[in-house]
Amino acid sequence: MSAQRWAGVRERVTALAGAPGVAAVFGFPRGGPPLEDPLTEGELAALERYAGVRLPEEYRDFLLHVGAGGVGPAYGVYPVRGRPDGTWQWHGDGADMTLPRRLAEPFPVDRVDPEVLDALVAEQPDEEEYDDEDAFDAAHEAWEERMEALLWTDESTVGAICLSTTGCAQRQWLVVSGPERGNMWDDPRCDDADLEPMGVTFAEWYLNWLDDATRTAGAA
Repeated sequence: MSAQRWAGVRERVTALAGAPGVAAVFGFPRGGPPLEDPLTEGELAALERYAGVRLPEEYRDFLLHVGAGGVGPAYGVYPVRGRPDGTWQWHGDGADMTLPRRLAEPFPVDRVDPEVLDALVAEQPDEEEYDDEDAFDAAHEAWEERMEALLWTDESTVGAICLSTTGCAQRQWLVVSGPERGNMWDDPRCDDADLEPMGVTFAEWYLNWLDDATRTAGAA
């Protein structure tokens, strides 16, 4: 069923790349092929062996029938590529936060306590309250360390792939393990907020974008 929904999608994306109004589509790159080649069955098997997990059906069928990455929501779907040494890596802004060897661990759905986060945000040092610049820098660095320990640990994103960026260090993740497997999560941690569910699966995320992008290009 998942594979069927991707039928003709690669062709639709290729046609969109050649449409006169494609420049109106946010984040659509100019020049070059819009999608990387799909993975072969053997390559996908090697990726899953390396990661130690079976990827969600919608995403694995995308990799097999559409492409290993390329244009898509916002600035696109980060491509995944194998290396000669047998390792695999996703490529893009923040993609190095993905931990391929920890993708089998359940993604944590119990997130940071909002009250704890709000209290820490409220404690951010105000430069105007400091007479000494070095003292402010030290206080701010200590605050940032506390914020990093609360929001930016590896444990907060195990079991998920950093798959795209909307710009300005805001990213989107695909959960591959745990109760949220197959769903997309938004990552606004650059704005001192925790990850939150987007309410869509990978296929819904991508195909909704393709429909919207096609309408936008057509109108332009």
